Amino acid sequence: MSKFWSYLKTRQFRVNLLLAAATLVVFVMIVIFGLNIYTRHGTGIPVPQLKGMQIEKAMSLLKDQGFEFKIDSVYVLDQTPGAVIEQDPDAGTNVKENRTIYLTVVTRLAPPISMPDLEPYTYREAAATLANFGLKVGDTIYKADIARDRVLEMRFGGQPIKAGTKIPKGSRIDLVLGNGEGAAEVEIPDLMNKDFDEAKFVIRNSGLTLGTITYQGPITDSTSLVVVAQTPMRVDSTSKASNGTRINLTVSQGKKDATLNQ
Repeated sequence: MSKFWSYLKTRQFRVNLLLAAATLVVFVMIVIFGLNIYTRHGTGIPVPQLKGMQIEKAMSLLKDQGFEFKIDSVYVLDQTPGAVIEQDPDAGTNVKENRTIYLTVVTRLAPPISMPDLEPYTYREAAATLANFGLKVGDTIYKADIARDRVLEMRFGGQPIKAGTKIPKGSRIDLVLGNGEGAAEVEIPDLMNKDFDEAKFVIRNSGLTLGTITYQGPITDSTSLVVVAQTPMRVDSTSKASNGTRINLTVSQGKKDATLNQ
């Protein structure tokens, strides 16, 4: 043990120790410089600014600069179809040649969605519902009706549209609204011998209100009911009623007699 401690104090040990340290430093430097050369650290091609550019132009630019690319698409309301909205890596980043650039592009084909039912809603409620479904309010058309700003009808492309119809997301929906006025008086419709469903449709579209329903006799099929009495009734002395008047109906089982409405 004493010889080992004596050796540590010799000049030969110190020389060997310095040589070993120098060898280690040289080896580390060779590794670092070698990696830098191999990976070309600090050098590369800057990624171009692609956001906002149409995808065809972006693809051409990337090909010219030697980049690979992959494209993902997403639908974004109010964004230009075919435009690049995201890129990875970001613009200005130095990368190697042939590096893959990932692009997110606004799809040109809007996904179909179901038209929501807006007829029970006010204009404000309808506008909020359309926005939640990714749709827009188009034109607003007012017609005589006592329900002010109430949705009476929905239109798409100038044609009436029913709830549940498939339309492209982002479409504009025109709304027919009540102006809160309506006619002071409306014609009383003759509902005698009409199917119950038909009578309800006529009442609603006449500016009147469905009142009390009285069932006459046994009812075995609710889909086959006929109006046998109405109050008020259209007669020569009384042909009009105030807008919104309640029309009470009496219905019975059976089918309407076509000869009575001829």
